[in-house]
Amino acid sequence: MGRTRVTLADVAAASGVSVTTASLVLTGRARELRISEAAERRVRSTAQELGYRRNSALAASPRTGRSQTIGFVSDTVASSGLAGDMVRGAVDAAYQHGFMLFVGESGGDQVIERALVESMRDRRADGIIFAAMHTRAIVVPEGVNDGPAVLLNATAWTRSGAPSVVPDELQAGRSAALVLVEAGHEHGVHLIGAGPGAYDVPPNSIAAVERLLGLRDVFTAAGVEVVSAHRCPKWTPEHGYDATRDLLRHHLPKALVCFNDRLAFGAYQALAEAGLSVPDDVSVIGFDDHPVASWMRPRLTTIALPHHELGAQAVKVLVDMVERRGRDARAPMVHRVPMPVREGGSVAPPRG
Repeated sequence: MGRTRVTLADVAAASGVSVTTASLVLTGRARELRISEAAERRVRSTAQELGYRRNSALAASPRTGRSQTIGFVSDTVASSGLAGDMVRGAVDAAYQHGFMLFVGESGGDQVIERALVESMRDRRADGIIFAAMHTRAIVVPEGVNDGPAVLLNATAWTRSGAPSVVPDELQAGRSAALVLVEAGHEHGVHLIGAGPGAYDVPPNSIAAVERLLGLRDVFTAAGVEVVSAHRCPKWTPEHGYDATRDLLRHHLPKALVCFNDRLAFGAYQALAEAGLSVPDDVSVIGFDDHPVASWMRPRLTTIALPHHELGAQAVKVLVDMVERRGRDARAPMVHRVPMPVREGGSVAPPRG
């Protein structure tokens, strides 16, 4: 006679906690939701004693041998208003391909990341999307490469078999430079946030490096000299304000390229305090299409991060990997999603 399977309800009852609490502990979310350490230890030890495993929650389809599920593991994407569209894009695309999406959030804790990946694999997810809030090089958690996986908004710090889906930051830099060049800006251009060298950027920031290289491509071809560049350790309004105020002590700029919209918000404040008008005196362009861009007056011209398209593309790449598993097929390791220009009123031809 076979052994009776231990259920989550059995673990919860033996631990003296609710089924929800037991589930949160065993999926690595105890700390995030402030479950006491004593309860966490009790649930984990009970699960071990009873021999509980989480691998029977989802059965594979007898026709395809797949569970038709995708695990989506992120640092802060799921709860961020800025990147909520990334999750929605993934959910929409998964539905269109006949898959369900299960989302887990780690808060950047590596222990929770590993637990979430293990949980997704235990639940027989057909593949995993591992997502980062900010485009950067990451250490890929253990277990991600144990099956089909895609890195979203990230590249691997070390060698990994998982392809990456990232915004096309290089082209975004070119697009920002073209906006200024086509408006007639040839002199008095300054950078706020990074540069002038390719290594004068915040740590591990792929976006900063590629935006800088794209800007340089177009400005060099157009004969535009960048007068100064101000590296900011963090891309916040405070740093944008400080960098712009420091710039104004030495120069009267014609145009500012701010490496994100929050830096541009700070730059607006510093320019206003100096009695300078946007765009009559100084043109300003940003990146990301952060919600703050629509509240700035005039509205900021910015190069948008395509959050919905990023999530959808990650699912598309992953589903293709799942469906061709076992067949010899070569696919690109990096998939770049275009970043569109969002026109505002912050760029105008230079005076004089």
